[in-house]
Amino acid sequence: MKESVLYEKLKNKAVKCKTCSHFCVIVPGKRGICGVRENIEGKLYFLTYGRAIAANIDPVEKKPLYHFLPGTFTFSIATVGCNLRCGNCQNWDISQFSKRPEVTREMIKTSGENFPPEKIVELAKENNCPSISYTYTEPTIYLEYALDTMKLARYAGLKNIWVSNGFMSKETLKLVIPYLDAMNIDIKSFDDKFYRQNCGARLAPVLENCKEVVKNKIWLETTTLLIPTLSDEEKMLEKIAHFIKNELGDFVPWHVSAFSGAISWKLQHIPGTPVEKVRKACEIGKSAGLKHVYTGNI
Repeated sequence: MKESVLYEKLKNKAVKCKTCSHFCVIVPGKRGICGVRENIEGKLYFLTYGRAIAANIDPVEKKPLYHFLPGTFTFSIATVGCNLRCGNCQNWDISQFSKRPEVTREMIKTSGENFPPEKIVELAKENNCPSISYTYTEPTIYLEYALDTMKLARYAGLKNIWVSNGFMSKETLKLVIPYLDAMNIDIKSFDDKFYRQNCGARLAPVLENCKEVVKNKIWLETTTLLIPTLSDEEKMLEKIAHFIKNELGDFVPWHVSAFSGAISWKLQHIPGTPVEKVRKACEIGKSAGLKHVYTGNI
């Protein structure tokens, strides 16, 4: 457990979290939307510092990143919790764990294994991983843990990768950019209604953060999951492709991936994405002028 670095104290011991774009106002004894930041007697604490619920060695292409250290492996970590509640989430058992009403502060604090930042860097080097990825759940919600690890990784000559939903605050992005080398950000849809209903978030902060990442010369790749009837409409995909081309740059890769309802959190009733839909999305991206468009999950 560690005191949060981005929050404001309010009246009656309430606090305003500034870690992500929800800007939760939290009263004593309660946690934010992410489930891992709790107001304890007027101070905001991040509960899962140093506790990795997942630690694996993955091909960097799995993130997916196709143009950053291709052919290498990346040491990948996560804690429990997430600031979104996407119905299509495949890691819902860990991303939504801390939000269950029966889960106590102590259960969150002891989730996963003890993996201090020094151990993560050491294991990455021992396993010849040139990078560390903050992934699986949303790295924004474990900012302090990620940031301390990123600083040590940079000193050790390792690269830092975030796989993110892009809904962090500007303050969080400003803190991590000096130590960040690459990102993959989901542009889940170009429809704010989809973000509100399926994810519990908003589109605008995601788009602004994408632009800020490119502006700061951090390597960016983007991903869109094609969920039948929800996020596979061709005109909407055209909007995403044109946003990437015009606002980010034609060099920014776009990964368009097939959805599988069987492994999703709440969308088991929706059939998987037809292969032809994914290929059509690729055609849309290329027609818009994007240089790097890739299929995923097919």
